[in-house]
Amino acid sequence: QLQLVESGGGLGQPGGSLRLSCAASRFSSAMAWFRQAPGKEREGVSCIRSRDGRTVYADSVKGRFTISVDNAETTVYMQMNSMQPEDAATYYCAADTRILFGRLCTISASRYVYWGQGSQVTVSS
Repeated sequence: QLQLVESGGGLGQPGGSLRLSCAASRFSSAMAWFRQAPGKEREGVSCIRSRDGRTVYADSVKGRFTISVDNAETTVYMQMNSMQPEDAATYYCAADTRILFGRLCTISASRYVYWGQGSQVTVSS
Protein backbone atom coordinates (compact mmCIF):
# COMPACT_ATOMS: atom_id res chain seq x y z
CA GLN A 1 0.00 0.00 0.00
CA LEU A 2 1.03 3.56 -0.57
CA GLN A 3 -0.50 6.68 0.93
CA LEU A 4 -0.43 10.10 -0.68
CA VAL A 5 -1.02 13.29 1.27
CA GLU A 6 -1.49 16.52 -0.63
CA SER A 7 -1.00 20.06 0.57
CA GLY A 8 -1.00 23.50 -0.96
CA GLY A 9 -3.52 24.86 -3.38
CA GLY A 10 -6.09 27.46 -2.44
CA LEU A 11 -6.83 30.78 -4.10
CA GLY A 12 -4.58 32.16 -6.80
CA GLN A 13 -4.91 35.23 -8.97
CA PRO A 14 -4.85 35.24 -12.77
CA GLY A 15 -1.22 35.50 -13.72
CA GLY A 16 -0.18 34.44 -10.24
CA SER A 17 1.41 31.32 -8.79
CA LEU A 18 0.60 28.48 -6.45
CA ARG A 19 2.46 25.35 -5.43
CA LEU A 20 1.07 21.92 -4.70
CA SER A 21 2.87 19.22 -2.73
CA CYS A 22 2.19 15.53 -2.41
CA ALA A 23 4.05 13.32 0.04
CA ALA A 24 4.13 9.59 -0.57
CA SER A 25 4.64 6.99 2.14
CA ARG A 26 7.21 5.18 0.00
CA PHE A 27 9.04 5.32 -3.31
CA SER A 28 7.14 5.03 -6.55
CA SER A 29 8.46 4.76 -10.09
CA ALA A 30 6.46 7.74 -11.28
CA MET A 31 4.24 10.40 -9.80
CA ALA A 32 1.74 12.58 -11.54
CA TRP A 33 -0.77 15.36 -11.18
CA PHE A 34 -4.28 15.30 -12.55
CA ARG A 35 -7.08 17.81 -12.29
CA GLN A 36 -10.83 17.79 -12.57
CA ALA A 37 -13.03 20.82 -12.97
CA PRO A 38 -16.76 20.66 -12.20
CA GLY A 39 -18.64 18.96 -15.02
CA LYS A 40 -15.45 17.91 -16.79
CA GLU A 41 -13.47 14.72 -17.04
CA ARG A 42 -10.27 14.19 -15.10
CA GLU A 43 -7.33 15.57 -17.07
CA GLY A 44 -3.71 14.53 -16.87
CA VAL A 45 -1.52 17.55 -16.15
CA SER A 46 2.02 16.27 -15.72
CA CYS A 47 4.08 13.33 -14.55
CA ILE A 48 7.67 12.70 -13.52
CA ARG A 49 9.80 9.58 -13.59
CA SER A 50 11.26 9.47 -10.12
CA ARG A 51 14.74 8.09 -10.80
CA ASP A 52 15.87 10.58 -13.39
CA GLY A 53 13.29 13.35 -13.32
CA ARG A 54 12.10 12.91 -16.90
CA THR A 55 8.80 14.72 -17.26
CA VAL A 56 5.69 14.84 -19.42
CA TYR A 57 3.31 17.81 -19.59
CA ALA A 58 -0.12 18.37 -21.05
CA ASP A 59 -0.08 21.01 -23.78
CA SER A 60 -2.40 23.18 -21.72
CA VAL A 61 0.23 23.73 -19.01
CA LYS A 62 3.55 23.54 -20.88
CA GLY A 63 5.77 26.48 -20.07
CA ARG A 64 3.63 27.47 -17.07
CA PHE A 65 3.66 24.48 -14.71
CA THR A 66 6.71 22.65 -13.42
CA ILE A 67 6.68 19.24 -11.78
CA SER A 68 9.56 18.15 -9.57
CA VAL A 69 10.41 15.51 -7.02
CA ASP A 70 12.54 15.82 -3.90
CA ASN A 71 15.84 14.06 -3.33
CA ALA A 72 14.17 11.25 -1.41
CA GLU A 73 11.95 10.75 -4.47
CA THR A 74 8.87 10.55 -2.30
CA THR A 75 7.44 14.05 -2.50
CA VAL A 76 6.25 15.55 -5.75
CA TYR A 77 5.63 19.22 -6.30
CA MET A 78 3.69 21.18 -8.89
CA GLN A 79 4.70 24.79 -9.31
CA MET A 80 1.92 26.59 -11.14
CA ASN A 81 2.85 29.94 -12.67
CA SER A 82 0.96 32.33 -14.96
CA MET A 83 -2.24 30.80 -13.75
CA GLN A 84 -5.39 31.18 -15.79
CA PRO A 85 -9.05 30.87 -14.80
CA GLU A 86 -9.24 27.58 -16.68
CA ASP A 87 -6.65 26.13 -14.30
CA ALA A 88 -9.24 26.14 -11.52
CA ALA A 89 -9.99 22.56 -10.54
CA THR A 90 -9.46 19.93 -7.91
CA TYR A 91 -5.91 18.66 -8.33
CA TYR A 92 -5.01 15.07 -7.51
CA CYS A 93 -1.59 13.53 -7.20
CA ALA A 94 -1.11 9.93 -8.18
CA ALA A 95 1.62 7.34 -7.92
CA ASP A 96 2.66 4.41 -10.05
CA THR A 97 4.67 1.72 -8.26
CA ARG A 98 5.15 -0.59 -11.21
CA ILE A 99 8.44 -0.83 -13.10
CA LEU A 100 8.50 1.43 -16.15
CA PHE A 101 11.08 -0.65 -18.06
CA GLY A 102 12.63 2.47 -19.53
CA ARG A 103 9.38 4.03 -20.62
CA LEU A 104 8.46 7.59 -19.83
CA CYS A 105 5.74 8.21 -17.30
CA THR A 106 2.25 8.77 -18.60
CA ILE A 107 -0.53 11.22 -17.82
CA SER A 108 -3.15 8.59 -18.49
CA ALA A 109 -5.16 8.06 -15.32
CA SER A 110 -5.60 4.36 -15.97
CA ARG A 111 -1.92 3.76 -15.16
CA TYR A 112 -2.22 4.97 -11.59
CA VAL A 113 -3.55 2.97 -8.67
CA TYR A 114 -2.74 5.29 -5.78
CA TRP A 115 -4.37 8.69 -5.48
CA GLY A 116 -4.24 11.65 -3.13
CA GLN A 117 -7.27 13.20 -1.51
CA GLY A 118 -7.44 16.17 -3.86
CA SER A 119 -6.59 19.85 -3.42
CA GLN A 120 -8.87 22.65 -4.50
CA VAL A 121 -7.33 25.34 -6.68
CA THR A 122 -9.33 28.48 -7.41
CA VAL A 123 -8.17 31.18 -9.80
CA SER A 124 -9.90 34.49 -9.34
CA SER A 125 -9.11 38.15 -8.95
